[in-house]
Amino acid sequence: MRATNELRIEGENGERSERAADYEPRRGARRILSGALKLSLLGLLTLTIVYALVSHKEWFHDPARVRAAVLSWGPWAPVAYLLMYAVGPSLLLPGAVMTIAAGLAFGAVRGAIYAVIGAIAGALAAFATGRFLGQGFVRRMVGGRFEALFARMNRHGFPIIFYLRIFPIIPYNALNLIAGASPISFRDYFWATILGIIPGTVLFACLGNELWHPTSTGFMVTLALIGLCFASAEVYRRRAALRL
Repeated sequence: MRATNELRIEGENGERSERAADYEPRRGARRILSGALKLSLLGLLTLTIVYALVSHKEWFHDPARVRAAVLSWGPWAPVAYLLMYAVGPSLLLPGAVMTIAAGLAFGAVRGAIYAVIGAIAGALAAFATGRFLGQGFVRRMVGGRFEALFARMNRHGFPIIFYLRIFPIIPYNALNLIAGASPISFRDYFWATILGIIPGTVLFACLGNELWHPTSTGFMVTLALIGLCFASAEVYRRRAALRL
């Protein structure tokens, strides 16, 4: 009986060894494929960013040029804008420029609606990019400046993202990638992004609408509300005892 059990155990161990031997090459192949896909995506993003900087460098600092490019699509301008904002954060286009351009192109109400939709879509797309690339890739991309932020997002993901959406002391594009590569849950990121993005996005879209009249009451009121929004975010950070 004992000999039979020993033979059975040896057989099971042999089967496990064979399965492990078969699994190792497959795991290695998956790692190689994953690494190749990440390098391909990174290469594509880099080439697209270089192309945008060379061919449309004005988009990175001039909302009026973004407005002109969007309106050149005629009745498809809203769709063009939403697509541009959806991919823009992954291409390092500044979120503030895109949002102000919405107010310039479509007015305060429609501009705010399009900007909020575009900003959320862009944030989700960049988050997915960061999650796919992983911590190793993203940390090499952004350097060691945000090491502490990576660690804190595991415990305080929602309040950190919520605060940084309202008070963007970290560039919008970098924050999306960092969040995607961090341990934060998608649910916390999603709701913190939606709730935090709306106030500033609406106000900056209204600011874009008022840029045609920089001495108007509306322009001054919008600037004051933006300042109040930032101040409220700082009060929230201190009450929540957030460290970045």
